[in-house]
Amino acid sequence: MAGDKNSRFENLKVDSIDLDLTNPRIARVMSMYTKPTSEQIALALGVNSNDENGRAGTSYVSLRQSIRTNGGVIHPIIVNKQSNGKLLVIEGNTRVQIYKEFKEKKYPGAWDMIPAITYDDLDIKQIDAIRLQAHLVGTRPWDPYSKAKYLAHLSNDEHLTAEQIVDYCGGNKREVNNYIVAYEDMENYYRPILDSDQDFDQTRFSAFVELQAGRVCESLVNTGFTKTDFAQWVDDRRLSPLSNVRKLPRILRDQRSKEIFLKSGAEEALKVLDTPGQDSSLDDASLCQLLKSVIKQIRKIKYSEVKKLRNEPESEESEILMEAKDAIVELCEELESS
Repeated sequence: MAGDKNSRFENLKVDSIDLDLTNPRIARVMSMYTKPTSEQIALALGVNSNDENGRAGTSYVSLRQSIRTNGGVIHPIIVNKQSNGKLLVIEGNTRVQIYKEFKEKKYPGAWDMIPAITYDDLDIKQIDAIRLQAHLVGTRPWDPYSKAKYLAHLSNDEHLTAEQIVDYCGGNKREVNNYIVAYEDMENYYRPILDSDQDFDQTRFSAFVELQAGRVCESLVNTGFTKTDFAQWVDDRRLSPLSNVRKLPRILRDQRSKEIFLKSGAEEALKVLDTPGQDSSLDDASLCQLLKSVIKQIRKIKYSEVKKLRNEPESEESEILMEAKDAIVELCEELESS
């Protein structure tokens, strides 16, 4: 295995390193080209890579921006020095390509050399072992609460703007701001109602992320509740599963469902809101079919109906429309970051 081979840390000239075009991540795309250009390689890496550990999250573009902002990579690439002296990337194709691009375009900074862990003459089994460890095991990702705590530290203690945080860490401004405010809400409203810090449940964090949707906060205000009440509902498990947070506006708007929610929780309250006589065939329709139908209906909507929805933001139709928007936006953001 690779652990049996000696390795060393060194700074290598990027021009002396060859990308591994047979890497499973980009091999399918590379097979379409006889002699791929630098632009084609960059395109393949951008289309087929997420973060450097293969997890959904940091895209090629945001990784590129992060490297430029930081003036280099944090984690060394891994290189195999073959018996003929050729240096071939095992792990870090994307980072090497970004360095090559920066050097070619003469961006300010030192892009001639890149930190690397170099092995000598590994065989294919040893190379595969390194790749598997990097992509299937990898480092442990931070849990959402810990990530939010660090983002809040960068914002409040290091005084970085949301734009700067995105440059360093990737993601988008909306996600960064939502995480920071959600962390602060959890600390300010959830922690104080607990008997001790041992009762603090970090897995409840997603509820406070959902709370950042404007319509959810507005529904609390409009029905006379506070964020402290919300925190108590989270602690009492009245909102389990936590995805029910986005359904709070509908629940609180209806007097009967609100009473049931306060007594028995969101799941029971939602049963009251089920529309009698709903077409059961909709349950068998695919997501694509439903979305096509929704798009068709929206394009047919009259301006008078738009005005009515605008003037009645608490109507059931408006609430369901906003709930659908939240769900679609969340799904699209997940797809764009993966």
